Amino acid sequence: MSNLDYYNEKLAAIQAIPDSEIRRPGIPVDVYLQEAENLFHWSQEDKKELTDRGLDWGLVEDMQKRCGALREAQSRWITTRFSHEEAERLWTEKSPLAYDLRDELLHTFRFAYRKQPDILGRVDEIAQDTGHADMIQDLNDLSVLGREHPEALEAIKFDMALLEKAAVLADGMSDLLGAASAERADSSGAKKIRDQAYTHLKEAVDEVREFGRFVFWRDETRIKGYASQYLRRSRRKSEAKGESESDTLS
Repeated sequence: MSNLDYYNEKLAAIQAIPDSEIRRPGIPVDVYLQEAENLFHWSQEDKKELTDRGLDWGLVEDMQKRCGALREAQSRWITTRFSHEEAERLWTEKSPLAYDLRDELLHTFRFAYRKQPDILGRVDEIAQDTGHADMIQDLNDLSVLGREHPEALEAIKFDMALLEKAAVLADGMSDLLGAASAERADSSGAKKIRDQAYTHLKEAVDEVREFGRFVFWRDETRIKGYASQYLRRSRRKSEAKGESESDTLS
């Protein structure tokens, strides 16, 4: 079966994990997955000893499915996260230009229509609210207003092409803002499922490791397969760094 098949099969169980029980990866997910795969294969030799002491072997048999589900969930989250980052980057790049054009139009319209109170009142109404969505609506409203009353703008030699630019920019920025907002929601949902999938796998990994350390507490050859090599190396580096700093201070 593929990782996608495992993901679809396990999704209901993964999403059933309540928020209060969700755990987040403490080590890189790819490293954790490899250690889980290693644990699955390592424990095969110890099936009798482990099950004789009460381990539910179904957890071991289910580990590969849980690994596949987590791999798929991780890939989905990464894809969504990078899409979100791209949308954010484009918005950051283009929104100042949109705000600048909106401000230029408001400034110009207030001067051009200064002797036409009814139109000037509409300009003031457009300028009232704030926020990204309102800025986008302002661009469109100003474009429409300017095309409806071109005489005053033409009289001050206003570049009428800016009205079309405002309409096009409003449309594009609206799409971008909507995409960025949707990506943000998708990214959050994808990350939660990733964390739930990790929690689901961790449940099995922790149980198998605990039984392994219990059963083989006097067997140095077998017990080493029931510990995280990544965390062991990290602790050694931290200890070595601490000793080095101590030597330097002394």
